[in-house]
Amino acid sequence: MYLGLDLGTSSLKGVLIDEDQLLLAEASAPLSVERLHSGWSEQNPADWLAATETVMTALAAQNDLSAVRGIGLSGHMHGATLLDGADEVLRPCMLWNDTRSHAEAAAFDADPQWRDITGNIVFPGFTAPKVEWVRLHEPEIFGRTRKVLLPKDYLRLWLTGEAVSEMSDAAGTSWLNTGRRDWSDPLLAASGLTRDHMPRLVEGAQVSGHLREALATRWGLPTGVVVAGGAGDNAAAAVGMGVVKPGQAFLSLGTSGVLFAASAAYQPDAPSAVHTFCHALPDTWHQMGVILACTDALNWYARLVQSEAGSLTAGLGALQAPSDTLFLPYLGGERTPHNDATARGAFLGLDHATDTTAGARAVLEGVSFAFKDSYDALSSTGTRIDTLVAVGGGSRSEHWLKMLATVLDTPIDVPTAGDFGGAFGAARLGQMAALGGGVELATAPATERTITPRTELKDAFVERHARYRAAYHALKEAL
Repeated sequence: MYLGLDLGTSSLKGVLIDEDQLLLAEASAPLSVERLHSGWSEQNPADWLAATETVMTALAAQNDLSAVRGIGLSGHMHGATLLDGADEVLRPCMLWNDTRSHAEAAAFDADPQWRDITGNIVFPGFTAPKVEWVRLHEPEIFGRTRKVLLPKDYLRLWLTGEAVSEMSDAAGTSWLNTGRRDWSDPLLAASGLTRDHMPRLVEGAQVSGHLREALATRWGLPTGVVVAGGAGDNAAAAVGMGVVKPGQAFLSLGTSGVLFAASAAYQPDAPSAVHTFCHALPDTWHQMGVILACTDALNWYARLVQSEAGSLTAGLGALQAPSDTLFLPYLGGERTPHNDATARGAFLGLDHATDTTAGARAVLEGVSFAFKDSYDALSSTGTRIDTLVAVGGGSRSEHWLKMLATVLDTPIDVPTAGDFGGAFGAARLGQMAALGGGVELATAPATERTITPRTELKDAFVERHARYRAAYHALKEAL
């Protein structure tokens, strides 16, 4: 058996699979986010360890874990977990959607070497500008920092005692030479750091360490269980869905929104604000368009109108032409294609007839148009999308999938029931690490159905998307 642990923003999830990669059990534990100021987003790493204990206890209650041979890790990217010389956490982890370091990111990005080496814009959500913010605003903490770890890699340190990261997650720090798959000494020096501050690097299916004996005994696992390098959340999800070859892509409708396309070559285009990262498998890369508020925008609206997101989408009925109400989903800034940490959300075109249902429809349309911006950005780089699979909590809404297929003018495949998220992909990587290769990871899930574009509504959505883009620029000018 093989175990996958996925450290998400709102929960930590664990799955157990057998030798044939069939799901045996799953468990999760909730996590909360602290937002003390506008643009801030933090978690206490101690909560990650407590959540792991909860998940492992639940899995052990469901199954005999003595047959587990490998563990894979996945997690939300870009977080800055700062440790002192005793591996004690120095401050709460600044998360991927924390945009307080926008000034620091802009200063780094103004130096051409950052884009030249990493292949990406230095986004405020990335790790390097967060650490620079700490250096400037919390110098005492920066001075005590001896290790900088990404969230899942702090979990690895606790599990194995090893400070290790892997290529897909490291590519989101702004310190990795993405083409060479190695830390960049010049970029680390520009941050006041050296390689000694960084974890050792492995590929996603390589062994990064072994589970500590005390934890193995507590949870009923055998000694010597290997822990794979794993992957950042999106690369792990791609492994879970078999999105590892050119032309394959997926659409993730989670807290954030991701359009992920696999690539066999390193082909960066930083000005497009498309992310170009290493994939979880050797000699492969991927490109992503990222929007910061996807289901998060719908959940925000549901709280505003004192309803539930599921009931709001369930009441929308058949897909219609877009309404006069526009919603900009930039509740905490935006990445692709705007690279704008100061962008904020807005409702436009409200009138007396606007009700709760119209507002919900506008929110889904606004997020769909944000995906269209990412789709166009990826297309401009030459990225090919032949197949598109939808995953994440938002993919349970048939109405939203029909809207997205129409807005993107691309059929969307819905996989058969199952878990194809980060935890499942991490478990697959754990299996490969335990067996030393030779495991077929890239098996795509069977398609339950395909959502096709509503061609009669295409022109109406094209026109409304143009208004959406104009509204963003007009609002930026006004503010």
